[in-house]
Amino acid sequence: MIEFAKSMAGHDRNHIYLVTGKDERFVYLADGNVKLLAEPKKKNRKHIQIIYRLPEEVLECLEQEITDLTVKRAIKAYVRILKERAES
Repeated sequence: MIEFAKSMAGHDRNHIYLVTGKDERFVYLADGNVKLLAEPKKKNRKHIQIIYRLPEEVLECLEQEITDLTVKRAIKAYVRILKERAES
């Protein structure tokens, strides 16, 4: 299952990430730009908010092989869709 997360605390507050892994206390996040899939950011679960409903366009970006480039494109598409919805 593909999940995005929004950082709720820290210097990266309001930053959108792809969840690449989870354990009991931490989630591992990638944005395809600074935090790559090979070296994801380790963040405490209580400092993020999982985004469960992703637009179809974002899911289509991630249907192919997931690489740093596809993650970056999917996050960019998600942010653009949010802005469009806020403006209308």
